[in-house]
Amino acid sequence: MTRNILLTLALAAAVLIGQAQTETIVFTPQWTAQAQFAGYYVAEKMGFYREAGVNVKIEHPSITQPALYRIRNKESHITTLQLCQAMEIIDDGIPLVNILQTSMNNAMVIVSRRDMDPLKQKGIKVGIWNAGFGQLAICMSIKDHLNYEWIRFASNINLFLSGAIDATLAMSYNEYYQLAQAGVKLTDRNVYRFCDHGYNVQEDGVYMTREYYEQHRDQAQRFAKASKRGWEWAAEHPEETLDIVMEYVKKEHIGTNRTLQKLMLNEVLRLQVNRDTGKREFRLRPDMVRLANRMLHDNMMLDHEVTYEQLIAR
Repeated sequence: MTRNILLTLALAAAVLIGQAQTETIVFTPQWTAQAQFAGYYVAEKMGFYREAGVNVKIEHPSITQPALYRIRNKESHITTLQLCQAMEIIDDGIPLVNILQTSMNNAMVIVSRRDMDPLKQKGIKVGIWNAGFGQLAICMSIKDHLNYEWIRFASNINLFLSGAIDATLAMSYNEYYQLAQAGVKLTDRNVYRFCDHGYNVQEDGVYMTREYYEQHRDQAQRFAKASKRGWEWAAEHPEETLDIVMEYVKKEHIGTNRTLQKLMLNEVLRLQVNRDTGKREFRLRPDMVRLANRMLHDNMMLDHEVTYEQLIAR
């Protein structure tokens, strides 16, 4: 009898372990399908997630259900966030952990009209994303007493091209190239790169709630390892990676083109290389966390310090 009970318990435990191993992880990047997320597409397409023993479903966000909304409502388990975003979310009372860091450099720029230095134009109208991402620009404008009038936009460059604003924030891997394709003259005079002026704070990393991480630690680590492998493969096989990206773009009905996605992929891969070491390191840097803390706290965007130890998964 005792032996039968033990056998039954062992079988039940085996079933539970099997269910845990086959549970689907829903990954939602912070934006629609594009080369910014190429490494994850590669990891799914090439079977790296499957080989790592995790079932991953990639579901992109929508206007009504952005990535953070899905995480809060437990519709998704993992997302990508910029470091400053993640710190603000933690400060708001939602514990997050970083399980993989892809960005090593900041991609944000300000592009000004009429070949003019944006730092010499106080009080101008500057475009900023509705979804956020502009924390460092706000810090810079306050520090330099620029008195910018921030004009919110959703996801395109039309306000700038129409002349409705004097300058716009842009990502060096995205809107920057859209502006170039639209014929905007981009020079060292009218483009301000934050990474070159003391604001080189890391951006994209992979995050999940601490609660989910504690319950699914092994799966999270497997996901991170397979994602890292996807990015390394992408760096070694850029043309094949671009083919995979365009499959996802077509599937999601995104209005873009291969040329723009190639430029984006090349720039995203470049931003993953640590300037100091020349290597693709996939790690969150404590010094950048401290820098982001200081700037956000000084400009009242954080009520409390968010430490490196809070952010990383152990």
